[in-house]
Parts: sequence; C-alpha cells; structure tokens
Amino acid sequence: MGLPRLVFSLVLGPPILVAGALCAAATLGAQLGRVSDDWDLLTHFAPVWLAVGLATLAAGLVSMGWVRRWLIWVGLDGAALAAALIVPEYLRDAGPTAPASAPRQLKLIQFNVWAERNRDLAGTVAWIARQNPDVVTVVESSARFRRLMAEHTGMTPSCDYCEVTIFSRSPPVTSAIPKRPDNDAGAPLARATFRDGRGEYTIIAVHPGWPTRGSRQQQEGRILAQVLRRFPQDSLILAGDFNSTPWSFSRRREDRLLGIPRRTRALFSWPAGWNSEPRIPIPISLLPIDHVYAGNGWATVKVERGPRLGADHYPVIATLARR
Repeated sequence: MGLPRLVFSLVLGPPILVAGALCAAATLGAQLGRVSDDWDLLTHFAPVWLAVGLATLAAGLVSMGWVRRWLIWVGLDGAALAAALIVPEYLRDAGPTAPASAPRQLKLIQFNVWAERNRDLAGTVAWIARQNPDVVTVVESSARFRRLMAEHTGMTPSCDYCEVTIFSRSPPVTSAIPKRPDNDAGAPLARATFRDGRGEYTIIAVHPGWPTRGSRQQQEGRILAQVLRRFPQDSLILAGDFNSTPWSFSRRREDRLLGIPRRTRALFSWPAGWNSEPRIPIPISLLPIDHVYAGNGWATVKVERGPRLGADHYPVIATLARR
C-alpha cells in the first residue's frame, strides 16, 4: 500500500488540493451573501462545494506526508462551511402536516415546461393528465402546450396567452392578474381564486429572474410580497420556478418576507437535461429551485418530485389538505 499511496499523493494530491482549496474559498465567499446579493450567487452551489470538500477529505485520508495534512485540512474546511449553508434547510419548520387520509385534499403540480424547447410536449401533457391534478402552475408555457392541455385534460387556463399560467380542473372565481407596484415591475405571475366549502382561496404562480441579475431578483421578491399581502394569508398558495435555492441568504430573507411556510424542502428540480443534439440527460439534479408555499390554513400531505419529462426541470407534486 505504501507505493500506491505515495504515487497518489504526488500525482493526484496536488490537483485535488487546488480544486478543494478553490471550493473552500467559494464557501467562504458565500458567507458574504449575508450582506451582498452578488456574493450570494455562490451560495446556490453549496451542494457542489460540499461534494468537492468531502472528496478532498477522502483523498487526504489515503494520501501521505504534507499532502495528506493539507488535503484533510482544506477538505474539512470546505465541507464544514458548505454544510453550514445547507443544514438549516433541513431543520426549519415547513408548516403543518396531515396524514394521507386527510379530507379536502388539493393536488398541485408546479412545472417549468420549457416552452418550445420541450422535446416531448405531448408526453408531458399525457403525464399531467394521468396525474389528475386539481391545479397545475406552469412556467414557460407556450401556445402549443396550452392547446394540448385544453385537448387532453379539459383544464381551464387562467390566461390564454401568458407565459405563467394556472390550469385548474374547476373554473376559478376570478383570474385577474393583480396590479403590481413600481409601475407594474416585478416577475411574471398568474393568479386564480377558487371557492370551496371552506370559502375562497387564491393560488399565485410566479417566475422570477436568475440570481445572476444581482439585486433585481431581490426587488422582484419584495414586489411579490406586497402582492401576496392583498389576499388572505391562511388560504394562500404560491408556486413557481423561483431560480433560487433554499440555502441562499436571499431565499431565506424572502421566505421571511413572504410570511407563509415553504412546503418544499431541498427538493432538487434542475437540471433534468440539456437542450442539445442528441438530448443529454443529467443523472444528478444540482439545484432545488421550484418551490411551493402555502398558508397555515393548509396542511402538507405529501411533496414529491415527478419524473424526467421533456423539460430541463423536474415537476414538483404537492398534495395539500384544508385544515
């Protein structure tokens, strides 16, 4: 074992050390996301930093000499800082829960269908029809997708031409898009209000921009929070592709600002595949960026990820029950 460990230490140890040091530096820089929207971009990739840190630590355990000491130190440092970003997501309160037998359930699917880049729109719509959801919040909709939904599901769209659309099995009481402050600035959104035996409840779908846009995403979050305050909070449901991971400081701040529990917990939804020829499936999703929120008038029965379809996102399936 001595010679293989020596060769590993001398040949592979230094490049692994460099990679581990870069990731450890990234996790350290990510901590500046507490005060800087630009540095917060690094927090979204915390699982990558964690994986590299653990790999660096493992390499150190089989190395020798000074390489061993540095690999272990750098690996521990990077993994610990990355874990500090990720662990709070698993410890937070995700709202009230209910058993599978709970009455008055609502099944919601949140899905970025990827517009015309979706390689299998017909298969996507067929899968939605088999799920028999009550509501589907769709991001990056297209005219062809909306036509297929009308033909094969019979669901009612909140808008016949919008990129963000809410499809429902029961027609909404109203689906007027609420006016937003700041001269109608903010992320694209859709709204539908329904009425059941417990009264009215509102569902809002949204699609904020990428975190690479700096403070723009944070501004969209503040505008969204102002919109949500116009509706009863207990019965409110919010879903969408937020382009934001739960270990980012901006997502945590926005969670507090929105004021209703986020029911998805570290549910990795992107990427599912690349838009290339031939189509390249991605075996591991890196970012949980599709989220579902619901006021305390709803209990979570189940939240799960759907299968890989024709889009670059996985669908999110949330089953909620009226409390």
